[in-house]
Amino acid sequence: MVIAPIQLEPGSPAPLYRQLFLRLKEMILSGQLRPGERLPPSRELAGRLGLNRTTVTAAYELLQAEGLIRGHVGRGSFVATGPALPAIAWDRLLPPWEPATPLPPPASAGMISFATSRPAEELFPLDDLRRTAEEVLSGPQARTLLQLGSPAGYGPLREYLAAEGRRRGLMRADDDVLVTSGCQQALDLLGRVLVRPGDAAIVEDPVYPGLKNLLAGAGARVVGVGVGTEGVDLEELAGLLERHRPRLVVVTPDFQNPTGASLPAPARQSLLRMVRAAGAVLVENDIYGELRYEGAPQPALKQLDESGDTVLVGSFSKIGFPGLRVGWVIAPRPLVARLAAAKQSCDLHTDQLSQALLLRFAESGRLEAHRRRVRQAGAERLRALLAALEKHFPKGTFYSRPAGGMNVWVRLPGGLDAAELLPRAHREGVSYLPGRYFEVSRRHTGALRLSFAGLAPEKIRRGAEILGRLLGEELRQARGHERFDPAPALV
Repeated sequence: MVIAPIQLEPGSPAPLYRQLFLRLKEMILSGQLRPGERLPPSRELAGRLGLNRTTVTAAYELLQAEGLIRGHVGRGSFVATGPALPAIAWDRLLPPWEPATPLPPPASAGMISFATSRPAEELFPLDDLRRTAEEVLSGPQARTLLQLGSPAGYGPLREYLAAEGRRRGLMRADDDVLVTSGCQQALDLLGRVLVRPGDAAIVEDPVYPGLKNLLAGAGARVVGVGVGTEGVDLEELAGLLERHRPRLVVVTPDFQNPTGASLPAPARQSLLRMVRAAGAVLVENDIYGELRYEGAPQPALKQLDESGDTVLVGSFSKIGFPGLRVGWVIAPRPLVARLAAAKQSCDLHTDQLSQALLLRFAESGRLEAHRRRVRQAGAERLRALLAALEKHFPKGTFYSRPAGGMNVWVRLPGGLDAAELLPRAHREGVSYLPGRYFEVSRRHTGALRLSFAGLAPEKIRRGAEILGRLLGEELRQARGHERFDPAPALV
């Protein structure tokens, strides 16, 4: 290698070997000498600089002592490839942060997993999706879709969602639509814009942990309101509204996660009046509403709200393809404008290609055909789970019987702790989420969530059989009983 001229000062009080060491060190740290570069042999460099070879050797020894170079017998000396400076102490530099609810590790491959609330991959219509992608990419807007777009989302998709909202009575004249990267980003943006540190936010209890975590991360005081077989406990909610004066109330009126509960129509009207009187912003998470398998659909809160102030959050994730990350917000125009500004500071714009793909998938009629298949499969899988719970779970177990969605909430008998049972279930090849992951203001140690939509019926039956056997064995050990009869359902 060629080293730039090195100027040393023979008259300096610093020895020449020290001067050479400092100059080479400076060249290494500044990048003039790159990691892995070979230094000249000591004899060669000494001759070039007019120095004694021992002077160069002494400088090299200092460089090696500081870890700046590495010597290899028979090959020479090389600039070290590792960091020359101490590594950043990330554990001290980063501010302390822990999610309000850390999630457990993912289930192992091959495990029957009831842990994830997601659609079944085998139902994805890949041929239809390929055809849709070809149509989008062969269209006149293909190149534009690959550019930066509006932070509010792909214009034609926003128009489609607005038209659908008007058709369903969800979109009012003063409302607007924002397209987001899934429902989670929509909820996160609402937290960023509406919640100030110390504000109270009321959520269902138990609740989807992603919502609790993002609100806690925004500095909110997260307060839980109990959920029964017919959704939010309105009597408890009235007291919480009076006591905490929340900034935000977030509810999932249809097939709530994790309980599967739905609010009856009269309760929806009461909830609207209560939240409006308290001056809080009501956010309706409508992510499961289209997954109804039986019975007549209930009107959305947004549809019932005469004031128009309810904020509705939706997504294609549960009815379509969660990996494409397309959700939306329908809300009063001033709020949507503020959400769009907050979103632009995060990601500049959303993925227009995914949005255009889903728009074409919907307009072609393929989304509706896929939706019918998903509902049919969901109904079959829910029936399989409920029948398996009735057959295999021990007496004293109670479980919800939702008319749709993706989840069934189970309360265990005999003081059993679902989290303590989970390692044994894993050893038997079954996974689920214990109730403690959904806790807000009360304990749910004796409960668990079973997500059924992503599993084939035969796996659902097998997994429920294994869990029922484990529960029976645990109860026999705890109580000394030898057998337990099937459980009644909590309806």
